Amino acid sequence: MLELYNKTTFECSRIITNNYSTSFSMGIKLFDPKFRPSIYAIYGFVRFADEIVDTFHEYPKSELLAKFRQDTYEAIEIGLSLNPVLHSFQEIVRSYNIELELINAFLDSMEMDLHFQNYNDDRYKEYIYGSAEVVGLMCLKVFCEGDEKEYDKLKEPAKSLGSAFQKINFLRDMKSDFDERGRVYFPGVDFNNFTNEDKLEIEEDIWKDFEHAYTGIVALPKGARMGVHLAYVYYTNLFKKIKRHSAAKVASERIRVNDGRKLYLLCSSAIKNRLNLL
Repeated sequence: MLELYNKTTFECSRIITNNYSTSFSMGIKLFDPKFRPSIYAIYGFVRFADEIVDTFHEYPKSELLAKFRQDTYEAIEIGLSLNPVLHSFQEIVRSYNIELELINAFLDSMEMDLHFQNYNDDRYKEYIYGSAEVVGLMCLKVFCEGDEKEYDKLKEPAKSLGSAFQKINFLRDMKSDFDERGRVYFPGVDFNNFTNEDKLEIEEDIWKDFEHAYTGIVALPKGARMGVHLAYVYYTNLFKKIKRHSAAKVASERIRVNDGRKLYLLCSSAIKNRLNLL
């Protein structure tokens, strides 16, 4: 009955994804069905690790994260876990030969959130690599289905896309990161004196990431392209909305894309993909 257990654990990861992220869930629905369980499993893993450092304030976070790390490695080693999130994740790691280096880098970035509130340039780059770029690389492993030549060709654009997404998240969540966790991710930025010049410099950096990322999106396997393109379209729209506001506005409230706009973006992205207009 291991097949039933496997199916149940992947269903748990799907529920986690749908409950935590409507926009990400929309994008996954545009993937070829063969990719969806794997991406749900990856999201469930990274979501729960992030919960440890960002949500469980009344609990020993360092111990919880260390236990989560240990349980992750054990699950991968033996091919089984009684934690449904880790079981579905290890299935994907073993099936697609996802390197432990990517998993280590991700968990290291989660640990950084327990110890640092201000990030210098080196820590900022390390954090973005571990928290976002490697997640994109894990997904790319799935999309390439063992084709290492294809993976190597698309690797750098995938990292740029993850980098752009994370930097936009930093801008969008700037107030809550500072008010609730005391964090400022952008090097050299003083939250209490966040200027339009600071914001413009960050935006120019993000746009470079987006330009590079797009070269990889159009070259993705067909079954993955539409879902990734939707995520790209959603984040570029959020980015444009953030750009229209002042630094003071960004630092004082969370900028959002409403659900109606998300639905429009979903439909327009699907049409462009089907008509090969990318």
